[in-house]
Amino acid sequence: MERTRARATVFLMLFLGNLGNALEVPLDPKVLEGLPQPPTITHQSPKDYIIDPRENIVIHCDAKGKPHPSFSWTRNGTHFDIDQDPKVTMRPHSGTLVADISGEKVESYEGVYQCTARNEHGTAVSNNIVIRQSRSPLWSKERNEPIIVQEGVSLVLQCRPPAGLPPPIIFWMDINFQRLPQSSRVSQALNGDLYFSNVLKEDSRNDYICYARFPHTQTIQQKQPITVTVLNLDAINETVAALYNETDFLSDGSAEERRPTFLIPSGSSSSKMVLRGQVLELECIAEGLPTPEVSWSKVSGEFPAKRTSFLHFQKTLRIVDVSEADAGEYRCTARNRLASVHHTIRVTVKAAPYWISAPRNLVLAPRERGNLICRASGTPKPTITWAMNGIPIENSPKDPSRKVEGDTIIFEEVQTGSSAVYQCHASNEYGYLLSNAFVNVLSETPRVLTPANKVYQVIRNNHALLDCSSFGSPIPKITWFKDSRSSTLDGDPYVLHENGTLEIHVAQALNSGKYTCVARNSLGISENHVYLEVKEPTRILKQPEYKVVQRNRNVVFECKVKHDPSLIPTMTWVKDNGELPDDERFVVDSDSLTITDVTENDAGTYTCIMVTTLDQDSASAELTVVEAAPTPAVVYEQPDPPTDLELTDQKPRSVQLTWIPGDEHNSPIYIFLIQYADSLHHHGHWHNLTMVPGAKTTAHLKLSPYVHYTFRVLALNDVGLSNPSLPSRMYKTNPSAPDENPSGVDGFGTEHDNLVISWKPMSGHQANGPGLQYKVMWRQKDVDKEWTSVTVANVSKFMVSGTPTFTPYEVQVQAINDYGIGPEPAVVTGHSGEDLPMQAPDNVQVLVLNSSLAEVHWEPVPPKTVRGRLKGYKVYYWRERSLHKHNPHHVEQQVLTFSGNKSHGMLPGLQPYSLYLFNVRVFNGKGEGPASSNQQFETPEGVPGRPSFLRITNPNLDSLTLEWGPPYDRNGRLTGYTLKYQTVNISNELGPVEELALPANETSVTLLNLKYSTRYKFYFNAKTGQGAGPVVTEEAATIMDEAMAARQVDIATQGWFIGLMCAIALLILVLLIICFIQRNKGGKYPVKEKEDAHTDPEFQPMKEDDCTFGEYSDTEDHKPLKGSRTPSNGTVHRDNSDDSLVDYGGDGGDGQFNEDGSFIGQYSGKSSARDTAGGHESSEAPSPVNTSAMNSFV
Repeated sequence: MERTRARATVFLMLFLGNLGNALEVPLDPKVLEGLPQPPTITHQSPKDYIIDPRENIVIHCDAKGKPHPSFSWTRNGTHFDIDQDPKVTMRPHSGTLVADISGEKVESYEGVYQCTARNEHGTAVSNNIVIRQSRSPLWSKERNEPIIVQEGVSLVLQCRPPAGLPPPIIFWMDINFQRLPQSSRVSQALNGDLYFSNVLKEDSRNDYICYARFPHTQTIQQKQPITVTVLNLDAINETVAALYNETDFLSDGSAEERRPTFLIPSGSSSSKMVLRGQVLELECIAEGLPTPEVSWSKVSGEFPAKRTSFLHFQKTLRIVDVSEADAGEYRCTARNRLASVHHTIRVTVKAAPYWISAPRNLVLAPRERGNLICRASGTPKPTITWAMNGIPIENSPKDPSRKVEGDTIIFEEVQTGSSAVYQCHASNEYGYLLSNAFVNVLSETPRVLTPANKVYQVIRNNHALLDCSSFGSPIPKITWFKDSRSSTLDGDPYVLHENGTLEIHVAQALNSGKYTCVARNSLGISENHVYLEVKEPTRILKQPEYKVVQRNRNVVFECKVKHDPSLIPTMTWVKDNGELPDDERFVVDSDSLTITDVTENDAGTYTCIMVTTLDQDSASAELTVVEAAPTPAVVYEQPDPPTDLELTDQKPRSVQLTWIPGDEHNSPIYIFLIQYADSLHHHGHWHNLTMVPGAKTTAHLKLSPYVHYTFRVLALNDVGLSNPSLPSRMYKTNPSAPDENPSGVDGFGTEHDNLVISWKPMSGHQANGPGLQYKVMWRQKDVDKEWTSVTVANVSKFMVSGTPTFTPYEVQVQAINDYGIGPEPAVVTGHSGEDLPMQAPDNVQVLVLNSSLAEVHWEPVPPKTVRGRLKGYKVYYWRERSLHKHNPHHVEQQVLTFSGNKSHGMLPGLQPYSLYLFNVRVFNGKGEGPASSNQQFETPEGVPGRPSFLRITNPNLDSLTLEWGPPYDRNGRLTGYTLKYQTVNISNELGPVEELALPANETSVTLLNLKYSTRYKFYFNAKTGQGAGPVVTEEAATIMDEAMAARQVDIATQGWFIGLMCAIALLILVLLIICFIQRNKGGKYPVKEKEDAHTDPEFQPMKEDDCTFGEYSDTEDHKPLKGSRTPSNGTVHRDNSDDSLVDYGGDGGDGQFNEDGSFIGQYSGKSSARDTAGGHESSEAPSPVNTSAMNSFV
């Protein structure tokens, strides 16, 4: 059983500490408002914070508390005065520092920072935040001599990248930025060097280039290319004389096979230390011929399967999330066909401190006790120290209620005002942990946090959980009651959990109702009401049946469902667990699926799923589609009806029925349905009696008295239900006294002086014999001891006259027949009839809240005067008149109804500046009582309505006249009007707004000095003392100057323009004819050959196929690599390969390429001028990229 559930996301649950009296302050703002709380750090930067020198430094520190804490910082252990550095600011309502380092030396801001958040209840501190800038230094200047090596020997190409922060990612590529192929023979080591177990002739190349990617600054730098030449022994002897003085000759051995030896690590054993939680990487690279294969084993145990992987062709063993169990000896073995060699690595696991139990906030009531526990582990074992409000606890003020015992602080008899924040510091040589936990001493009355009147809905026979989240100090005790609150709910079927949740394991309909949870402590009590509704489960009554259908026929699957009437069901059909085909042949109705013109593709399993908000049910059936053949291979049909029904073992209340099954028709029978007919009471009607499994042919039937039974049997298989069998012979049971009494007994009144007792009539089947009658009994509750009774027949109600008004009565109805009386009937409580209430509510008052809302108060009437079941109160109110002389008189009576437990109510939607009358009446089931005396109230002014009209008249060249009518709903005294207007050009763009205030007694205004032939948009509204009303808009335009209009003549109607267009069209036609004739007469000219013959040898244009120019020269340090082509735009063509620099980019994807696939020197969106400037201090390798980015792609 879960102790906390999804409902707890609204509020934090109460958590019990070791002593059962520590609690968390919930996040509910209603609780937090005015509740004191020491500071708590909510967000801080990581301990090791590497910053980008190109961006501002942001060191996060946020905290919460009541009152909101103030913040301060230390740097390198001393106070950091932010006001003394204009480049550093602190964000409002936060402790977060922002340093603008543009134009500044980043080194001056490096150091160890710590944030402090304090208020009057304590001080919390952050971790020590170490600020370091990321570094991507350039490669040191070097010159790589060519390497000549004998075929078959081992070789190591060293990378040795510059040390960066964080360390760079290493990868090897060629001059075309394609990765160098690696294998079990050639692989990159963890330190970045490239290892050859043995070299081959094809390893010769002049572009082994090591690249270093610095991830923090997204910078890539390259080493000078390395040239490797692999020669066999004969070739070496021919060239050694010529090369001896200029090159390194690395080997003079033969290419014969040799045993494996390890290149790294050296020796037969080594050791490795790793920290708990980090990644362990062990590496073994061997040389030999043939290439050795590397394998791994653990000397004293197995590898952790889910955390272990092998990389670099089995040469690297990688274990993530290391634990102490991973310590031990690991053995790597290198083996070829000549021999094998082993190396043992002894791994030790150390651990920086980690939490076993971090201290948690304590909320204690005065004189309570509690513990702060701080338990951490590590290797070596960490040292635990305590501080209070940032000061070592041994230097803090003494507190007799506090005692420190190692990793625990014990509080006894805490006092008001002793709230503080305590810091636990756990450290060893590999790291430290810091945790803040406050002790808040509060005295708070209980508060129930679960929403009031919350409704829980569950399905019958499922478990129900009713929440009662609470807060208080001391911690409140929770008790639950149901309905009448007669006793607490603490036994079967109820389970009360520690967090206040009440659980019902198997909810039934009788568990529905109103539940009350009460939270109580020494300071007070609080309660809350919730409601549980137990719903009926959703069940499929008629399941879809197995169907065998011929192609092109129709098929119908039925699915009839029963569900709780208060839940809204949704029916869904699926085919083979997927959606139905999007085909109009599939027709879904409320309880069926019809498929027309069935095809072979329609075969499959169809499932109907009925889903409500609380549960669901489903049923499936298979559809088999067959060809329309006259004689199918196998025919599946419904079974033939059973035969030879026989009754045996006849008893007064039972009989045994046997039968012989009919033909199954290739589908086994799995159910027999037994039905009966009663010729005495319901002649000709058949009813379901029971079902038995298909393997049985006998049923023992329980019978009722005074019934003339006839039985029949139906068989059911996967195809469907058989026809009924022939009826059995009749079997008559003897009459007896009734076994039951009528249901639905009720007592109610139709007049103020009567009591009507009603019930549901019993059927002849329930009567158990002839002469059915009903004994009706009644008595006044808590007054009469004896029952008054009468016996009636063939009716379903009886009226008792002369009863007092609305008085409780106990009633019973008992069944009687000629053979005896039924069992003792149940007692039902009802009431005699109601009468109209006698008294009007007293002390009726009204409080006007605003111009459209008033609150009415009244004193509830005495219960005795209600003379019935109190239904509520009705407030009749109407607008008598407006307080403004211009507004018309209205009388529209309105009624609002309020529940009986209310003594006040709101009257919304009132008309401002009006006189209202109202009265209050009580009503019951009979009707309304007398009205209270009419009361009156006036509503204050409101904002006016829209002006009744706005018209624009008398448009002139530079003026317009506006006329308007006052608002129909003035809602007060008009104080004036506001007119705003602006121009509108032909593209509907609006000009500047002009505003004009007009007095209340004006109904027109003329605007002068307007622009001619210009459209204006007007905004007009009225004002009262309460403000401006809604705006009415209108548009109009000034008229155009007649002289200008005369000059604007349509050019398309002028004769000279039409003639000009015709002449131009004729000229174009003549030119087209001449061009056509000339084309047919002309020939081809060998212009291309003549141009080629006289090409200037000094002029060589760019080749279109490779976009290259002629020879390009530069200083020796900037010569392009051999075999490279450097276009003028600084790009390099890519070979058609799937491998590129992006493969090595880590988070790469930011790399940019030209349309031809060449790599752009700019690696990411950021650019650093410092990288290029630094190139004068180190050698720059020949590079295939633009010389401005020789050693760094930023």
